[in-house]
Amino acid sequence: DGLNLYGEYYDFGCDRAVMILSGRTESLRYGYYFAKPYSDNGYNVLVVDSRSHGLSDGQYNTVGFEESKDDLAWVRFLHDSCGMNFILFHGICIGAAGGMLAITSPDCPDYVRGMVTEGMFANFGESMKNHLIERKRNIYPVMQCVDFWMKHYTGHSMMRGPIDVIGTMDKPLLMIQSKKDKYSTPAYARKLYELCPSKEKELVYFETGDHSMLRITDTEKYDSSIQIFLERISAVQPQVIG
Repeated sequence: DGLNLYGEYYDFGCDRAVMILSGRTESLRYGYYFAKPYSDNGYNVLVVDSRSHGLSDGQYNTVGFEESKDDLAWVRFLHDSCGMNFILFHGICIGAAGGMLAITSPDCPDYVRGMVTEGMFANFGESMKNHLIERKRNIYPVMQCVDFWMKHYTGHSMMRGPIDVIGTMDKPLLMIQSKKDKYSTPAYARKLYELCPSKEKELVYFETGDHSMLRITDTEKYDSSIQIFLERISAVQPQVIG
């Protein structure tokens, strides 16, 4: 789209890389916090300012749709310029939505090998509805007005999202989910997990923790879940860890 996008690449001398996809209103510096379990396990790290965030160009956040195209541009950079042939996504909230749209795209290259998500919503409309309920605000006509203007300015509806594409996800997937998440609810996380046809998938629940803030709640469990996933990335049997 002719946008200049900004990122920082940390080369630890590894032959693999992870791209950390932060959430809405979060710059690449937020992504630093999630890098350690990957750098400790042999991964270089790319953190980015998504379009309309930080130092990157852009006027609108499109809740993952246009960002997914940017994600694919970044992984081509990792492959072509940095020599990475094994790349993972780690997505938080909207970052997870964009990553899921990217990894299930027909344009996604084979060297994108899998994905870790935290607080991934079914679609942004569902998440927004839960925000309105929590704040005791009217759902109608707020939802309809926001969706109208989103489609007007971005060409996308917030009523679509990962739930519409995860049925084609055939690469390894680790979903990290709080049972207390009020916005990306555990019920929808289970539905997304069940819709995913990948034979290499895991769903790790945290008993407590706010939306997209699970690592700070239980750092040891968070990091060890990722480490186990990285070690078992070729596992065949799906698993649910309570």
